[in-house]
Amino acid sequence: MIGQHVFLHSARGADALVSLIDEYLGPMGVTLIVAEVNYNYQYESHPELSDGDLDPAAAGRVADACERHGIRLVPMLNCLGHQSWAETTYALLREHPEFDETPQIPLDNPDIYCRSWCPLHPQVNGVVFDLMDELIEGFRADAFHVGMDEVFLIASEQCERCRGKRPADLFAKAVNDYHAHLVGQRGVEMMIWGDRLIDGRAMLYGSWEASLNDTAEAMTMIPKDIIICDWHYEPRDSYPSVPHFAEDGFRVLVSPWKDVAAAELLVGYAQESAGAGWSGVLFTGWSAGDGGLGLLRALRGEAEEGAGGTGEAAVLRAILPRLVADDGP
Repeated sequence: MIGQHVFLHSARGADALVSLIDEYLGPMGVTLIVAEVNYNYQYESHPELSDGDLDPAAAGRVADACERHGIRLVPMLNCLGHQSWAETTYALLREHPEFDETPQIPLDNPDIYCRSWCPLHPQVNGVVFDLMDELIEGFRADAFHVGMDEVFLIASEQCERCRGKRPADLFAKAVNDYHAHLVGQRGVEMMIWGDRLIDGRAMLYGSWEASLNDTAEAMTMIPKDIIICDWHYEPRDSYPSVPHFAEDGFRVLVSPWKDVAAAELLVGYAQESAGAGWSGVLFTGWSAGDGGLGLLRALRGEAEEGAGGTGEAAVLRAILPRLVADDGP
């Protein structure tokens, strides 16, 4: 698989993504797009959770473009963590504060990175599964990405349900709940970011790209048919999590960002070390704009040097042709 992750937050972003697919990603040999939608879809089941104008018609246009080029389209809803950013709390915890893992923290989020929902709240999964189902239908998807990166607030003393529980057990329960719904009930594949399943102390990663808050043992408690997207953005001599996941039976997509040297090191290490467990690359687009508009402009040569999307474009140009030549699109 050769994939590109993009934010998709609006109908305008959907049109940009269609152009990106038709002009570049399809012809370049990309075979997978992960579209991170979160709460920007017009959810019919829970309209109070809709913060954008992305609707089924716009999702259908993206799905049509992917079908034209033989690209697998995977919607993403960031689950458990990343329920806020800076001073903004996102729709689920804004509208359902009873789901909050840290209810005593004010909604403008002082002194925290991102909020989490409580994986033990008896009603939260019912709401989240409704959102998943609508995204699967709207994007005509046969796989779903649940996110789950950078979960720092887990097993909080503020949560009456999670207090005193082991973080690894809570994280594994959440993964298994989502797997039971997505794979067991909906019959789609499941993808997840890998950082919380990596023991940062053992593998000498930092607290962002690996777990230092005791969630890593969850890797031993979850199904092996989950596709793990193992992201690393800094140059290193080795990336031991890649063969670790592969040797444990998982399929692995390594996930670089916008640094060409770091991306080449990560992809090269995966090719050499992961064997049959290496399933390919998912390029990430954190600065590529809504629908990859910044990436589109950079590939067209319209973006100023250093603008959002230029780094992602440089990585694609440097690495993607070699992947296509080696493995086919």
